[in-house]
Amino acid sequence: MINHPIPYGRQSIDQDDINAVVSVLKSDFLTQGPAVRDFENTFAEYIGVKFAVAVANGTAALHLCALALKVNPGDKVITTPITFAASANCVRYTGGEVVFADIDPSTYLLDISRVEELLKNSPKGTYKGIIPVDFAGRAVDLERLRILADKYNCWIIEDACHAPGGYFINSQGMKQNCGNGQYADLAIFSFHPVKHIAAGEGGMITTNDEELYNKLMMLRTHGITKEPELLQDNHGGWYYEMQELGYNYRLSDIQAALGNSQLQKADAGLNRRKEIARNYFEAFKDKSFIKGQAGVVDGHAYHLYIIEVEDRKGLYEYLRANNIFAQVHYIPVHLMPYYKGLGWKEGDLPVAEEYYSRSLSLPMYPTLTEEDQELVISCITDFYKVNVHK
Repeated sequence: MINHPIPYGRQSIDQDDINAVVSVLKSDFLTQGPAVRDFENTFAEYIGVKFAVAVANGTAALHLCALALKVNPGDKVITTPITFAASANCVRYTGGEVVFADIDPSTYLLDISRVEELLKNSPKGTYKGIIPVDFAGRAVDLERLRILADKYNCWIIEDACHAPGGYFINSQGMKQNCGNGQYADLAIFSFHPVKHIAAGEGGMITTNDEELYNKLMMLRTHGITKEPELLQDNHGGWYYEMQELGYNYRLSDIQAALGNSQLQKADAGLNRRKEIARNYFEAFKDKSFIKGQAGVVDGHAYHLYIIEVEDRKGLYEYLRANNIFAQVHYIPVHLMPYYKGLGWKEGDLPVAEEYYSRSLSLPMYPTLTEEDQELVISCITDFYKVNVHK
């Protein structure tokens, strides 16, 4: 057995990160101070977008997006079943109806042709929006999706939680960063510890739409504004107005300082993730027990590295017994008891369900050593040497 645990993901905190947090702890502001705005500005520049709004977490980001785009009770929104539940739940928070479309078996992303089928087979106006997910770090072709969305008058929220630094190439041969606002109305990111940029918790919303930006800034803080140009009245320098029913979804300066420090190392971390992905791909490309794997793809941000195998449960348990803590991403959201209670059932999305039955996420994080990665590869190979599925 390996004598130390190898998780599927983990944060990397160095002295620069610690210094950044300590600096805030010694400052006048632990929250609602300058560190949040600094993080927003730096992140917007990194992504290549006009506006960024820091929030408490990725789920809060999704909820605020649904509110800003005015998802109302009964509104239908399309998303993927292979995602964390929050991508769908944000629609339910506002009373909307979630409609799942199946995935592309080669990319694991929302199948745009399936989305088109749903839109074509219903009267125009049936669907209000689409929430694609840059799953595992692979960028959705948002140019193609935008053309479709415009045809049917739908908005787009890009769930880019897995993909800071990811991109796709558009039809003009131009690189389009995930979350850059060129095609999606809004995009969201997460700063959970296993993500590329760790802030403990935290999220970010990006957009090029100033009206949506102003709406989000207000909804983030109880629906309250102090901005003079937005006030309906003004009694003096102390005055503020609650103009919307908003939430306390703020990010603290402590978290923002950590996130901003982590952002300075984002490109180095991304490059290391790509190296790890190449190593996995080369190790498994000719193995008969691998039924599919996330090969090396241009623009992939590699939050996850996924293989498809026979006897997934057996391999999962064997790895755990050897101190390797692989994970499964994700249980299809439509098969969660809550969504089954809304009418979804097994067999509704066969591609996603088949993917789930064989998928396993391998250790993937910048501080994964070459030695530990070799142990992971060897352990998987050893399992199938003695397993009937060869």
